[in-house]
Amino acid sequence: MPLLCCFRRQKWGQLQPICRRGTFQKPSSLRQQNYHTLLEGCLKAGRLFEDEFFPADAQSIGTGPLVQKLPQKIEWKRPHELHKNPVFYSATTKRLALCQGLIQDCWFLAALEALTFQQDILSNVVPQNQTFDRKKYAGIFHFKFWHFGKWVDVVVDDRLPVNEAGQLLFLSSVYKNLFWGALLEKAYAKLCGSYEDLQIGQVSEALVDFTGGVNITIKLAEAPPDLWDVLIRATYSRSLIGCQTHSGVRILSNGLVAGHAYTVTGIRKVTCKHGPENLVRLRNPWGKVEWKGDWSDSSGKWELLSPKEKILLRRNRDDGEFWMSVKDFKAHFLDLMICKLTPDLMSQEDGKKWMCSMQFSRWVKGSTAGGRERLHKDTFWTNPQYQLKVLQGNGSKRSMYSCSVLVCLIQKHSSKHRNRMPHFHIGLSVFKVGKYQESNKKLPPEFFAWNRPLTRPVFVNDREVTQNFRLPPGVYVIIPSTSEPHQESEFILRVFSRKHNLHELGEESSCVLSKEIVEKYEGKAWDDFFSKYFDLHPEINTVQLQMILNNVTWTSLQNCGLRFSLDICRSILALLDLNSTGTLNIQEFRFLWKKLLLYEEVFQKKDIHHTGTLDQAELQAAMQEIGVSLSNELCKLLAIRYGTPSLQISFENFVCFMLRVELMRVAFHNASEDGKGIYLRESEWMMMTLYS
Repeated sequence: MPLLCCFRRQKWGQLQPICRRGTFQKPSSLRQQNYHTLLEGCLKAGRLFEDEFFPADAQSIGTGPLVQKLPQKIEWKRPHELHKNPVFYSATTKRLALCQGLIQDCWFLAALEALTFQQDILSNVVPQNQTFDRKKYAGIFHFKFWHFGKWVDVVVDDRLPVNEAGQLLFLSSVYKNLFWGALLEKAYAKLCGSYEDLQIGQVSEALVDFTGGVNITIKLAEAPPDLWDVLIRATYSRSLIGCQTHSGVRILSNGLVAGHAYTVTGIRKVTCKHGPENLVRLRNPWGKVEWKGDWSDSSGKWELLSPKEKILLRRNRDDGEFWMSVKDFKAHFLDLMICKLTPDLMSQEDGKKWMCSMQFSRWVKGSTAGGRERLHKDTFWTNPQYQLKVLQGNGSKRSMYSCSVLVCLIQKHSSKHRNRMPHFHIGLSVFKVGKYQESNKKLPPEFFAWNRPLTRPVFVNDREVTQNFRLPPGVYVIIPSTSEPHQESEFILRVFSRKHNLHELGEESSCVLSKEIVEKYEGKAWDDFFSKYFDLHPEINTVQLQMILNNVTWTSLQNCGLRFSLDICRSILALLDLNSTGTLNIQEFRFLWKKLLLYEEVFQKKDIHHTGTLDQAELQAAMQEIGVSLSNELCKLLAIRYGTPSLQISFENFVCFMLRVELMRVAFHNASEDGKGIYLRESEWMMMTLYS
């Protein structure tokens, strides 16, 4: 449902989806496991938590190459059984103290080590108020991840797999009594399906899952001329940075590991005797095996620096951390991944407001999975299409001519196991549109026969692809697609800019405008009308909503004396006002508008006697037409609640009650993991029942 995935126009650091579950402040609970409820229950019962959904057995480890690396005998032990004084987290310990275990998840560990450089972000993912103190300890811990567009709270017990010597098989710490890293890895494995599902990945994937941020991947062989400036902006802003080497022989003669992920831990411009040199500091997640070239620990290059600078920068020990020149970095590394909490990394426009729009959809075989344009011209147009109106952003002269726009596409397969289904090759195509821009219909095949995308789409078999554009204000269409047709997957499209409108094409409005609106807006389409209206009034209140709805000529109901009362408009607004501002924004209103058109069509179809009302039988038929099935008893109660004394339902009341039915169903399924029940705090229950 589009309503539940819209975003409000706010500064990026405060950007929150307008929904009750899945926000950072109120994350969804994976498997409906509420940490605080489970902790309280275990403390009262005096027992240690055992996670039935991620048990201490082979099921949680998985099958595949990882199993071949395991010792014959595995035990699962809690930290109290492994150390006399276990500690969950300590801010005083050395930052880079994590060690990779038997899983090939260097990509995860490299991202995790980048996270340790931003303490406030780390504390978001790893809640710091967890402890092994016996008074508050029940063997249960929780962590937060950004998972396919929403924040998810993941609960685990603290039973960890060890060998016969009591050594952790997977992620561990240099400090043997420190366990936050091992438990975080377990929670991430649970989210991904199993420990096996952490085998092989991209640093960028974990960085986004830790932050919900914007990922930029730079191919270092094609690095921009201002790469050093990009690194400066990334380092001195709230960015997490990782990188990856080329594939090949496992450990190269120069000390680098092929096909391996590293963390960028710092940059420094040094002054040598022959001139300045730009250096990058990196760390191998193994905690050992370092670069052996120029500026390595044993390099003679350090003698070119002043004694003070040499002492401050050089670390002559095998701890996995080392320096190298930017020139060598570009030559020996494949990708640089930067995850930024604001999308302005490449635009040099820090400190200004960005807005984000998010669309959830899917490619469906035989319907909306059309493949890429260059190879599948006949079906490309059937892919989902999104109209993007780029508006002048902050009033600066530069934004009058071009605006920075970042477009991000993330794919998600239906499998609960991350590695069970490989990623498709996915890409983005962006077109400038002209004569078709006033229509809400999808662009037809002939448009693509004569028009080319603004840039050549790049298709990658990664979870995510991100592209930066510099676009003049105007109308564009974004088409996300897989490389081949008939490939099915869910996806999220995220668009960031200073100011824009984004909506999916394909649903044509059939309403007739009132004479006043037609005259006022010189015959332009309704979509154009309310886009302009919301530009003037970004948020509308109850009175403005009533004015809009009562200025529409409802084609099939114009003789029924239809009028939306202020009370009905209050009810509609309360139902859609999920962020509790007392107003609606354009995305919320678009959702309402689509529902109104559907309800009008169904209402007219089921109003057999053209009375302008529905009786109880007609009401049930109308609900079934929309896809809602309720018992006869409940239908009668709804007719009593929303109908006249003779149980006749007007269109206005039909709209109000159908919105309530549909949104309450969505709320139930969003809050329920098994479809059978939900858990709400009293404050949440009161909000749901009183203000809706």
